[in-house]
Amino acid sequence: MSDTKAKPDVLLSLKGLSKYFNVSSGFLKGKSGTLKAVDNVSLDIYRGEAFGLVGESGCGKTTLGKMIAGLYTPTSGQIFFDGTDLASLRPRERRHYCKDIQMIFQDPYSSLNPRMTVEEIISEPMIVNKTHSGAEISKRVDKLLSCVGLATSYKNRYPHEFSGGQRQRIGIARAIAVHPKLIICDEAVSALDVSIQAQILNLLSDLKDEFGLTYLFIAHGLAAVKHISDRIGVMYLGSMVEIAPKEAIYDHPLHPYTKALISAIPIMDPLKRKNRILLKGDLPSPIDPPQGCRFASRCYVACPESAEAQILCQVLPNHQVACAHPDTNPGAAPA
Repeated sequence: MSDTKAKPDVLLSLKGLSKYFNVSSGFLKGKSGTLKAVDNVSLDIYRGEAFGLVGESGCGKTTLGKMIAGLYTPTSGQIFFDGTDLASLRPRERRHYCKDIQMIFQDPYSSLNPRMTVEEIISEPMIVNKTHSGAEISKRVDKLLSCVGLATSYKNRYPHEFSGGQRQRIGIARAIAVHPKLIICDEAVSALDVSIQAQILNLLSDLKDEFGLTYLFIAHGLAAVKHISDRIGVMYLGSMVEIAPKEAIYDHPLHPYTKALISAIPIMDPLKRKNRILLKGDLPSPIDPPQGCRFASRCYVACPESAEAQILCQVLPNHQVACAHPDTNPGAAPA
């Protein structure tokens, strides 16, 4: 037997992916600029894993997810899905992959058509993608409702008759209706009560195992992705600053920004205290980002090398970081 460990099966691979938006300002909208929402992002997502993507509001997480889903056209870069570069396909060619990549949106109140019944909402992707016949669709809807913890009698009701958590369950049922390979969860629990968040996260975890799904789970903070993610990527101002397995991110983060996010996670035990890292200054504008390290203006360990752009590179096994002097001492306690 060979001692060589088999490489993980890569389902999605992003290569230098960027998305820029032209913006105008001034009374006559004459002065224009370029907003770099996502700038040169590269990462791999393995088949069957849950990849958590975290960062502050405006860092480009949702834009990245929408490019993968085909809702935005990349400015540059490649999106390899099952070996095919989706970014190079024409819209008609891209439609073939739509059913394989589904999305669960942040707001369960606006993501469902208020004029459609639950059955119509869940069956629509099956009809559009022609994955099931008319007789099969009704049975499939009943099965999907049961899978997400809703009674089959709800299928004739309208979205306004449900709570936020129930609506999100309907959105999840719609997402898995066409047997997707990848589901992008865009802040899927941030609009829900804390108790409901736990229920939805447990549901997503169960569905992942049952249907062999792969998740890109987008969230603001590390606390929301702790229990569902296998690996975590941290974004800052349109760029990736750290990618590592979940245990490495929580037990020994290497990037100063990741350490600040970890320190912001509340501790329930009042007898325990942790040193909170407070970042100074405001988030730089993505229209005019810093030329060197993008985190340098807020970094509490900035150094002369921060004047140069930092590239994401592997500094420990399965641990990538974009920092001039990452804390790679395994015995060091997190800040």
